[in-house]
Amino acid sequence: MTFRFAEEADAPALLAIYGQYIDTPITFECALPSVESFTERIRSIRAAYPYIVCEEDGRIWGYAYAHRQAERAAYQWNAELSVYLDRSRTGQGLGRRLYTALMEMLRLQGIHTVYALVTVPNEKSEGLHGSMGFRHMGTQRSTGYKDGTWRDVAWFEKQIAPYDPDPAPLAPIGQVPLERLAEILAAC
Repeated sequence: MTFRFAEEADAPALLAIYGQYIDTPITFECALPSVESFTERIRSIRAAYPYIVCEEDGRIWGYAYAHRQAERAAYQWNAELSVYLDRSRTGQGLGRRLYTALMEMLRLQGIHTVYALVTVPNEKSEGLHGSMGFRHMGTQRSTGYKDGTWRDVAWFEKQIAPYDPDPAPLAPIGQVPLERLAEILAAC
């Protein structure tokens, strides 16, 4: 298994994985985006945050990425995480490995707190976040309507760095030394 940064050319493979969840409440998106739209999402996220994939023998089995948690300047030290795995590969530790690499990269960027939103119930995702030290901070009741049902979303948070009294501005992922990023990916 190899872990690397996502490339725009990965969009069809990532979209195929994401498509496995479109007809579920795991994502609140109701229609599968186009390859072009998904490619633009990858491009946009990679401009500032890590977007990583795991592959084996040239086949991508999962991906994870971070993005800004909220728009105001005071939120720049936070990030929201997402992870999607091919359904045949869940429960094998890939999500944990992707999240571990993602959080280490985010720490190097200057992120202090990470968040995840999970449509509940979702035993696997709730278990992953709980086992990785995320704290359940609350549940938004009936916040999304999909497949004829109002859905709840749980918010999870985890501190990944100390809260400095004078934090440096967030460094885009491209400003983190490549050698350090390569070490993180190799450690997966």
